[in-house]
Amino acid sequence: MTRAFIFMMDSFGIGGAPDAKSFGDEGANTFGHIAQAVPNLNIPNLLSLGLDKAAFLASGLKTELKPSSSAKLNLPSAYGHMKEISKDKDTVSGHWELAGLPNLQGWGHFKPDYPSFPQALIDNICREAKLSGILGNIAASGTVIIQELGEEHIRSNQPICYTSADSCFQIAAHEKYFGLKRLYQVCEIAYKYVQEYRIGRVIARPFIGEKSGEFTRTTNRKDYAAQPFGKTLLDYLKQQGRHVYAIGAINDIFAHRGITNPIHAAELPNLWDATIKAMQEAPDNSLIFTNFEDFDMLYGHRRNPQGYAQALEYFDSRLPDILPHLREDDVCFITADHGNDPTFKGTDHTREQVPILCFGKNITPQDLGQRETYADLGQTIADYLQIAPLNFGTSFK
Repeated sequence: MTRAFIFMMDSFGIGGAPDAKSFGDEGANTFGHIAQAVPNLNIPNLLSLGLDKAAFLASGLKTELKPSSSAKLNLPSAYGHMKEISKDKDTVSGHWELAGLPNLQGWGHFKPDYPSFPQALIDNICREAKLSGILGNIAASGTVIIQELGEEHIRSNQPICYTSADSCFQIAAHEKYFGLKRLYQVCEIAYKYVQEYRIGRVIARPFIGEKSGEFTRTTNRKDYAAQPFGKTLLDYLKQQGRHVYAIGAINDIFAHRGITNPIHAAELPNLWDATIKAMQEAPDNSLIFTNFEDFDMLYGHRRNPQGYAQALEYFDSRLPDILPHLREDDVCFITADHGNDPTFKGTDHTREQVPILCFGKNITPQDLGQRETYADLGQTIADYLQIAPLNFGTSFK
């Protein structure tokens, strides 16, 4: 019996979004520009699955990377590229669309300049959380703003609140001086009050360190995402009594819905270890959905193509680890939720197409071509796992 696995490479776009210009992202190409910046990029397994072909079809940009005989995956694969129809280019919209629920309405957004947040919102949060005030109140890079305001935060005990081009309200606080539990409590309060503004996520951003220049964010990030406004693939599978393993940020992104086996993990090695362990135990007709967030969080937003390339090489090196645990009818998918070109202007996500690599022991090799929505992935998995069709997408099984 079939099991399905989604290895979601957070932010690994391949360029060529037809509507990129309307987002200010014309010319963005996460994979293509990394390959240009790091010409010795060593990802033989991804190339063996057709990544370079999918990327060329999406954007017309040749990477000049050569498939290597060192590839160890050696599985038949189908490859293609998918465009996004959701109105935003954020993580939540991308994931929901992959699971058959595109965000056709779009989110609300806070303005980028100071003050970003409505005073009524801040007043409500401060009153209920018993805060004397907040710091920040502007669109900013999280890694930058904690260096700028971290010492003042420790002195004042006021959390650092900021936003970005995404629909989000982010709260940074020191794990030791403010407390992780208290940070989560403040985020829960903020989540309640941002609902009227149609904000996609409140994000807890804990950090440590003693002075500016030494503050670093920890892996205890927690996302408070809006509830999906309809049923996703995960909901339908759970209703049918199927096992849905959510590894990494997936549980938060789907607001804890449609999940039977939530698994906390952070950083690429731990995410891969958790994924392999889940593959060992998952019964027939299961879905395992892993978000590999390092690409986006550590390298895309920080505009670090070399670090992104090293993460790609590590991801590629772990792909053969699935082979001992892959059953005859299992089907695997590699895709992404948006782009985040580390060579592009700014620090925000980039509107791009994403790869769809479908592989397994019994997959028919083929060019899947242009997919009109990320939701084709969810529809295809519904087809493989034999549940009723979803409302969006076309199966390529």
